[in-house]
Parts: sequence; C-alpha cells; structure tokens
Amino acid sequence: MRYLGPQTSSPRYVYCSCRFQCGQSLENRRVKSIRPSLNLVRDASSTRAKHLLPDHPARTRFAPSPTGNLHLGSIRTALFNYLLAKRTKGQFLLRIEDTDQKRTIPGAEAQLCRDLQWAGLQWDEGPLVGGPYGPYRQSERTKIYGDHAERLLRLKLAYRCYCSAERLDILNRSRHEEGLPLGYDRNCAHLSLHQSEDRARRRESHVVRLRAPDRYPPWHDFVYGNTGKSGQQGRKNLIDDPVYDDPIIIKSDGHPTYHLANVVDDHLMKITHVIRGAEWMSSTPMHLALYKAFGWEPPLFGHVPLLVDQNNQKLSKRNLDTDIASFRDKQGIFPDALVNFAVLLGWSHQQRSDLLSLNRLEEIFDLKFTKGNTVVSFAKLQFLQERYARQYIAEGGKQFHHMAQKVCSLLHDICDENHISAILGRRSLEDVVGLILRADWKSYTTAEAFAQRSSNLFKPLEELPAYTPLNPDCPLSALRVAAASFLLIPDQQWTAAVHRDNIVAIQPPGSETEPANDEAMENVKVWRKEIYHFLRWSLMSGASGPPIPDLMEIMGREVCYLRINRAIRKTCEQEQASYSEQPEVRLEAAV
Repeated sequence: MRYLGPQTSSPRYVYCSCRFQCGQSLENRRVKSIRPSLNLVRDASSTRAKHLLPDHPARTRFAPSPTGNLHLGSIRTALFNYLLAKRTKGQFLLRIEDTDQKRTIPGAEAQLCRDLQWAGLQWDEGPLVGGPYGPYRQSERTKIYGDHAERLLRLKLAYRCYCSAERLDILNRSRHEEGLPLGYDRNCAHLSLHQSEDRARRRESHVVRLRAPDRYPPWHDFVYGNTGKSGQQGRKNLIDDPVYDDPIIIKSDGHPTYHLANVVDDHLMKITHVIRGAEWMSSTPMHLALYKAFGWEPPLFGHVPLLVDQNNQKLSKRNLDTDIASFRDKQGIFPDALVNFAVLLGWSHQQRSDLLSLNRLEEIFDLKFTKGNTVVSFAKLQFLQERYARQYIAEGGKQFHHMAQKVCSLLHDICDENHISAILGRRSLEDVVGLILRADWKSYTTAEAFAQRSSNLFKPLEELPAYTPLNPDCPLSALRVAAASFLLIPDQQWTAAVHRDNIVAIQPPGSETEPANDEAMENVKVWRKEIYHFLRWSLMSGASGPPIPDLMEIMGREVCYLRINRAIRKTCEQEQASYSEQPEVRLEAAV
C-alpha cells in the first residue's frame, strides 16, 4: 500500500494489483508493471472494471494431449484463451503435447482439431496452419528440450539421477511408514558433472531432475490474487533427514516431462498469458522455478475454477456426456449453444442476456472470473439450445438450412419414402421441413427429437381410434359439418392464413351472430378448442405437431381431404354404434 500525498482533503491509498507488488500508483487508472509490455488497463468507457486486460496483443495457447476426445473442461479452457487473444487483437496458438507416446491415441489429434473448428475456435498458429515458432507438436521438439536440460545441467541447476525405481519405492515407503513427508533425498546430486556425463555415455538409465529451491517465492494469479504468500517449501523436514521436490524434467526415455516442455514452449513461443484449470495451481511454483532457473520472464497465470457436478464432485473427463463429440453427434447441440454454455462456467458478465454469440464474446470478454468450484447445470445448456434454435429459425439463414437438412436426413431414416412422397407432392422435403420448423419452432430441442415428432406427419393412413370430445355435450354432427367446410377450399387458397380465418369464422351450433356477452364468448372459445381437437384427431390421430392451420398447409389439400373424409366416416360409424345400443332413439343424417 502506498500513500499518495495530500491531493485530496483526506489521505488517499491505492493498492497495486501488479504481480510484482511494485507499489506503484494507479495513475490514470493504469498500473505500470515492471514489464512495460504487460501493462494492465481499466476501460473508463465501461462501468465494469477491466483492469486485468492487457493493453497489448496477448499471445495465448491451448495445449491438449492427444490421449482422447475433448471434453467440456477442455473446450472451456480453449475458449477462454481464444477470447483473450481475440479481445486484445492477439494470437491464439494450438500446441499438441504428445510427449507421452504410450497414452497417445491414433487419430486423436485430428479429432480434437475438428472439434475446435466445429466450435469456431480457429487457431492462428499450430498444426495445419503453421507459424513462426513451430513445430507445434512436442514430439517434434525433443532436441529443443534436451538442449535446455543440458543448459541447466551445466549451470548445476539440474542433475542426473541414476536411482532405480526400486530404491525410490523403498525410500517413499519407509518415509510414509514413519509419517514423514515424501520426496527425493538427492542421493545423486553429489555426482560431479564429469561423473554424471561419464555414466550417461555408458548408457546407464537415468532421469534429469530440477534442483528445486528450498522455498518457492509467492506469485500473483490474475484470478485468485496473491498466492503462496508464506512460500511453498521445496525442501522438507529441514532439521533431520531432508527430502526435496526436485521434479523430473527429462524421463529415462529421453522425452521431457510436461513441466519442462510446457515452460520451454511457452517461452519460445512468446506466450504472455496462461489460462488453465485450478488443478494446475499446485504445479505453478515448480514452473516459476524453471523460469527463474533459465532466467526468463514468466507469463501471467490465471487459474479458472474446477467444474463439478450437482454433488460437488469433479466433472470427470471420462464421462461421455461431457465429450464434445457426444454433444455434437449424439445430443445434436449447436456449436453456438455449447460455446455460450462453456463461457458461462466460471466467467461473469453484465449483459442483459446470457445469449452471447462467439462474435459478441470477442467484443466484450474480460478476465472477470469467479472463484470456487463451478457447478455444471445441463438445464442451462438445453435452455441455450432452444433459444439458438428459435433465433436460427427466425433468421432463416445458413444455420436454419443446416437444421432443415439434418432433420431431412433423419426423416429419411425414420419414414417410408412412399409416405414422404405422398405428403410432398411437387415440393422438396427440405421445403416442407422448413415449413414445419417455422410452424413448430417452439418444440425444437434437437434434430433427432424434432424429426421423431415430425414423423407423425408422414405416417400412413391407419385405423382411427374412437373420437373422444373435449366437451361431452358437443354434437358430432356439428363437428362433421365444420370439418367438411374445409374441403370446399380450392387448392390455390390452401394456406395457413385462410384456414386460420375460416376457423375463426365458424360459429358454435345454434349461434349465427358475434358473441354478445361473456358467456357467449366463452362458448365460442370452447367451440374453437373442440374444432382444433377434432381436426388434430382427423389429420394425425391426435399426435402432437404444428398448429392446425399450418399443419393443413404443410400436409396439402389432397392428404387433408382424404383424412378429414375418413374422420367423418369414422364418427358416423361411432355415432351409429352408439345409437344401436339405444334402439328407441332415431339417428338422423348428419352430413
């Protein structure tokens, strides 16, 4: 904290949020860092503090391992890094961390590239597009890591460890049994560089360990603030029988561990900001120790909260429900809906609506992340899915045509082609599906569910069940007359608008004028509801679907003519059967 002098009537104190804790003032709402290129700014044009946005183009990266499909947490991390780069007119890199060859799955890299592109997260540098700091696969950078490990060996900031796995296991078991902290006892750290190199030339199996500091320095996280204030220990049990963190940076097969490769690549690729999951916070002091050993300036780190389920258990990447391919192919989720859903998991905004497209997010994104675990509610994803469906249908653009094509493809799998042709007439299936989408837009959740619902329109004429009126007092004869009146409409006027007007014009039985009072108005409402019910039973055996006027236009005059006539005959038979049980009642002609 720094006193800024008597510029006002009372002393004024301002805290510096700089990770170097330099004690500088927030003059003109700008904190000047030791590193000028990482200045932090506050946007005075907005009421929302944006003091963590850099005033220079940020270089960020997403570095997945090709050991399986991308999951929800992965796409969220990629999205945050992508948005920071785009918000600051910087670059977003894709780097494949495939040093663990045993766990690498063939085809996984290609799949994760497709998943990112499907979500709209196109990288500026990386596989498929290249860039000035390649190669972007760690398996192709092994010599680079080896050279940097040799540098640390020469500086005596790292050493070769020739201890066998059996010795290390015995060491850890004995310490565990005695209740002592685990670690390495630096048994090989006393070897001279000459001795170490001589044994390496003889191809003795070994790893390379970083010589960890006795105490890691505190650091600043732009999500959680100052972290590790007391200094995380690199040396444990200092008085007697000490052990050390001393992480392995080169494995016995000559490949780097994640920690070395991550630090070397981020430096050489000039990464300025690293956004990653909170589970990596415990590794950050080790990474900072590596930066210090090399004499490099580290990037700014921000760790976003963990994703948990309703029971506050960490969301497992092994859960297929959170797999990106499952969202896309199995659940039919739109990329816009998934991106919108992912960005809200641990990030807050002040927009009026949660419906935020990727383009909009690129304009408003800042680093206002929440702290603490984030509970994932998939009900929110379904809400966003439905809202985007309505938006696409209203716009009628590219996304709408994709929706229609997907539903068409599914209908071909569900329905008989002859039954589809009977409804289409001279129209294409995509045109008819487009009409269904516009009429029944409130019912869209996924293409699969909508195709199943719409398949009712293309089912063949089957035996109708008996008609059950909503109002038992409503005469079937009146409903038959009302339904038959639609058969008089010529083909050129067979539109939803005409059908809607005709339904409104049909008056209840015994009424020839407009309703004069509330009771008469209520009678009209009951009557119209009964007509809708009768027509839906006639056309689709009562199955759900678009509103009746739209449904009649979609099905066409010829199909409606056949189905309404069928319904009229059915109710005549039904009424005849009813009167046959009461012979004293004489049935009069109804149609």
